[in-house]
Amino acid sequence: MLIALFFTNYGPYHLARLEACQILFKQFGWDVIGLEISRTDALYAWQTDIKDFPVQIISILPDHTYKKLKLHQIFNKFNQTLSQLKPDVLAIAGYAEPAMLSALLWSLLHKKPTILLSDSKEDDAKRVWIQELLKSFLLKSYKAAFVAGQPHKRYLIKLGIPSNSIFLGYDVVDNKSFAPDKLQHLPNHVEKPYFLAINRFVPKKNIPLLISAYANYREKTGPNAWILVLCGDGEQRLLIEKQISELNLQDSVHLPGFLQQEQLLPYFAHASCFVHAGIREQWGLVVNEAMAVGLPVLVSNCCGCFEDLVIESINGFGFSPDNTQELTNLMLKMSSGDIDLKKMGQASLQHIQNFSPEHFAQSLMEAVKYALAH
Repeated sequence: MLIALFFTNYGPYHLARLEACQILFKQFGWDVIGLEISRTDALYAWQTDIKDFPVQIISILPDHTYKKLKLHQIFNKFNQTLSQLKPDVLAIAGYAEPAMLSALLWSLLHKKPTILLSDSKEDDAKRVWIQELLKSFLLKSYKAAFVAGQPHKRYLIKLGIPSNSIFLGYDVVDNKSFAPDKLQHLPNHVEKPYFLAINRFVPKKNIPLLISAYANYREKTGPNAWILVLCGDGEQRLLIEKQISELNLQDSVHLPGFLQQEQLLPYFAHASCFVHAGIREQWGLVVNEAMAVGLPVLVSNCCGCFEDLVIESINGFGFSPDNTQELTNLMLKMSSGDIDLKKMGQASLQHIQNFSPEHFAQSLMEAVKYALAH
């Protein structure tokens, strides 16, 4: 039996998931293959080399053509590819892209079960009833769903998907790549203890509020204040640089720029606390990474991962992303010496083991078995 996992583009997270599936599935005589629209992605500038990867990954369209093709051309190309591969089950990431709908239509025409891969939750965007009605109708075409966490499951249930056909554990990273014992030898680029945040510099990441909260924190703490390291880049960079300058934080807020995963590891390795302040975030895989390193976390309660990953006062704290003072107070608490940061980090490390590629593979297998039986 051939199981195809279809993502827009295979980045580091997806490779870890696909490889874990291959290891588990082959024990049952199943084969797995990766499908992607193209090798590059406009949203995430991943540099992933799949040349020697142990599982076959097929890029269906050349990088430069997808956005130029008409709907019927996209469907014809996907129909041709899938008809050659003949997968028995298709796991499809989302339904917004024409390519994903083309894969779903092929499955319906060939009577092959499909599994929806989703980390959408109800508050990701303003929901319009007619669109939600159409979405509910479309989702009936899937035999099962594999979602990130509890908020995502509740959303699909509201859209009419039976609870017993929804499986959890979709949003995971390669925890082993971030294991603390592997990273402790890496150089420390920052002399003082520091808060770490890693984001695209876009409005929904809420970086201006984070900087404002940090400015308040620094004013109250004085010379013993931790540094703030903001890794990333994007459309708001000039705005962020201006805010840092106006608040006279040039010496205490570091901007290393956009970094690939290997370049981020030294910053993860030596951070004292991780902060994620997003206003809208379907999940927030960077929180998985921080916990896999063994960091305590401060996470916006609007992030999709908050409910599943943050255990209040055990491995970190949540905060409202529109409340500057609340985040300032948490920064003060984390750097006060009253918190056992090592114990809190160990709790992060222990909890994130429940969100691993191996768990992804096991849950997807259960979803496949359910889809085949129904």
